[in-house]
Amino acid sequence: MAHSLSAKKRIRQNEKRRARNRARKAQLKSKLREFSETLSTGDVAKSAEVLRAAMKKIDQIAAKGTIHKNTASRKKSQIQRKLNALKAASK
Repeated sequence: MAHSLSAKKRIRQNEKRRARNRARKAQLKSKLREFSETLSTGDVAKSAEVLRAAMKKIDQIAAKGTIHKNTASRKKSQIQRKLNALKAASK
């Protein structure tokens, strides 16, 4: 158990940050799940719209430092490739 005031404060800060980061990651997972669901319907226009929202959310979370910028870039690339595959298949 922490004894000094600074150590106690650090514990409080870590708890707040952990909760904030977990909430952000949950939002990200929800957006990615929503994208996957619209992708499975086969609607290219709706999927593209959801893709833009998901990419924006990924960028916001990376800007806050919750996920690394390379992780954000990788996730964006993955979902863009899925949409491109859907577009190619629908032609």
